[in-house]
Amino acid sequence: MQHIKFWQDCLRPMRLFLFCTLIAVLGSSAHANESDQPPSIVVFGDSLVAGYQLPPGAGFPDRLQVALDDAGVSAKIIGAGVSGDTTSGGLSRLAWSVPDGTDAVILELGANDALRGLPPQLSAANLDNMIKQLQDRNIKVLLVGMLAPPNMGEDYAAAFNPIYANLSEKYQVPLYPFLLDGVMTVEGMTLDDGMHPSPEGVDVMVAGIMPMVERLIEELRPTP
Repeated sequence: MQHIKFWQDCLRPMRLFLFCTLIAVLGSSAHANESDQPPSIVVFGDSLVAGYQLPPGAGFPDRLQVALDDAGVSAKIIGAGVSGDTTSGGLSRLAWSVPDGTDAVILELGANDALRGLPPQLSAANLDNMIKQLQDRNIKVLLVGMLAPPNMGEDYAAAFNPIYANLSEKYQVPLYPFLLDGVMTVEGMTLDDGMHPSPEGVDVMVAGIMPMVERLIEELRPTP
């Protein structure tokens, strides 16, 4: 009996060591699997990113995904654009359009506000609310700016156009100043309505914003 107790006492530390080692390995494996998951980025906006009147696969989220894949950048792009949406509409659907587990949002809204001549103060308040809600959920934001149409007049433009830069500074979020840069008024870059991007226009939009999206994804990568 003394011999049995002796061996039990000897084996007890070894069993404890093996158990602790197993827990450490399992924890490390789980952490590695979690880190290997590509970041999830929701493109939240209106018809400019909803693929309005474009063939399947030609919309902004799809083309952005292709561009990232071609560049070897791992990310999952999710489209959440609704044609005709205003900042008020976006605010009302933000909670369920951006699911839990989302790492970042590309926030593109305001064009329809300007086209309808809605008060810039309302647009600013809605965008402010959306950014705050997303940051409260620890979701990073890439803000996409818009410019008021020239027919709205100088006073309207003076009140509307600075909204995005002001919010970028307030919440310290990156700003892509104008999504339609290189598209609007450029022949072949828009549909017949002269407003919405053609497939070629979408590719120009993607190429323009791509460096900022890559920086955003780099910030999302876990620190070793």
